[in-house]
Amino acid sequence: MDQIMNKVGSYWLGQRANKEIDSVGDDITSMSTSIEGGAKWLVNKMKGKMQKPLPELLKEYDMAVGIFPRDATHYEFNEETGKLVVYVPSICEVGYRDSSVLRFSTIVTGYLGKGKLADIEGMKTKVLIWVKVTCISTDGGKLHFTAGVKKTRSRNAYEVLRDGVGVDKF
Repeated sequence: MDQIMNKVGSYWLGQRANKEIDSVGDDITSMSTSIEGGAKWLVNKMKGKMQKPLPELLKEYDMAVGIFPRDATHYEFNEETGKLVVYVPSICEVGYRDSSVLRFSTIVTGYLGKGKLADIEGMKTKVLIWVKVTCISTDGGKLHFTAGVKKTRSRNAYEVLRDGVGVDKF
């Protein structure tokens, strides 16, 4: 009896998963390679709890939509605490229109609030040397980067999603 129940359960779960995966379409190709992040994404999809796209979330919190690489589409966000975890498929650098460069680890965390991403882990910027970015805040047309010292950049440079360029180390 247990074998029959296992087969029926496996069949049902397989059918349910196939249905959900078929409905996802192209999102599967952009899903994070992070096993943990991907598993949570699939569980949330099966529960019907799809989150809005990352650029939409950033815009809702008055942040520039292009501060993360274009392929960083999977994230977890706790609205109660403001904790944001963004999954980047591989360590990369993104160059912006103002000649600034940000380097991303495969997991970037921080606390997202209106106009501010604070306590950031997993992001660096080049200021003569690579320096850890700890906070990004917005003030109208400016983004203020705190990375050892506060660095202000034009928000326009970060309003367009850009591809990351692979690098060897973070």
